[in-house]
Amino acid sequence: MARFGRVLTAMITPFTDNGALDLGGAVRLARWLAANGSEGLVVAGTTGESPTLTHAEQAELVAAVAAATDVPVVAGAGSNDTRAAIDLTERCADAGADGILHVAGYYNRPSQAGLDSHFRHCAEATDLPTLIYDIPARTGRKVSTETLARLAHEVPNIVGVKDAAGSPAETARLLEMAPDGFEVYSGDDSLTLPLLSIGAVGVIGVATHWAGRQMAAMFDAFESGRVADAAAVNRRLLDSYDFETGDAAPNPVPTKCMMRVLGLPAGPCRLPMGPEPAGLEDQARAVLAGLHGSRSVRADPAPTPTPVGTG
Repeated sequence: MARFGRVLTAMITPFTDNGALDLGGAVRLARWLAANGSEGLVVAGTTGESPTLTHAEQAELVAAVAAATDVPVVAGAGSNDTRAAIDLTERCADAGADGILHVAGYYNRPSQAGLDSHFRHCAEATDLPTLIYDIPARTGRKVSTETLARLAHEVPNIVGVKDAAGSPAETARLLEMAPDGFEVYSGDDSLTLPLLSIGAVGVIGVATHWAGRQMAAMFDAFESGRVADAAAVNRRLLDSYDFETGDAAPNPVPTKCMMRVLGLPAGPCRLPMGPEPAGLEDQARAVLAGLHGSRSVRADPAPTPTPVGTG
């Protein structure tokens, strides 16, 4: 069993029309996701526009979602400034997170020795299980397999990786080198099924905002040995994978559009993500129609259950 669940959603951060943090909207969205296939949530990650959130806002967001849902909440606490990442780690732990996600230092392209030291210092700031987020296309620096394996063996609470490095073969090598129990979560929706085939335990997804149940069905089929059925579900998700990001509408712009189409809280992205391109809502409706057999899809009004703490 994956410690944080098989299907986690890297949740968008809802804002009001004037760009303020919408905590009530975040609670409503988190509950809806948990009721529609998400077995865990990643809050205040990069899909949640963490670069535009203050540290106080990130902690408020984690606290609100953790108190309102009964699924594991992993808090994005990454930064390219180690001191800032440590501060965020401590704040998110105090806010009730169940785990911490740390992205590799971006833009400044640290050495492997620098990455190693950064992740060690961040993990030492908490007792919570910690995932490393490896996404070289955005950070400019791959966390090497050797660095990941060394940290997995030597730092007890570094328990896994969100893998968006794009090489299942290299991920297989990592799993061979890492200790038993080290977990790989796909960080690229379109590579989830290939990564499952070499030992990944879950996905931290974007399309899972609207296709969480389908992603869970793909896991169910694969885990029960129905690989052809899993592949068929994956093919149904291809349009969702294509929709979730692109040059004209980078993640999370399309997801916020999709949430509005579904009648769920989203609001605009904070700059510099920029405005939605024309026609994006029509694309969102077409994706939903293909996913659900052309019937109209809209979120039912969410019930208001009694908040349940998780952390």
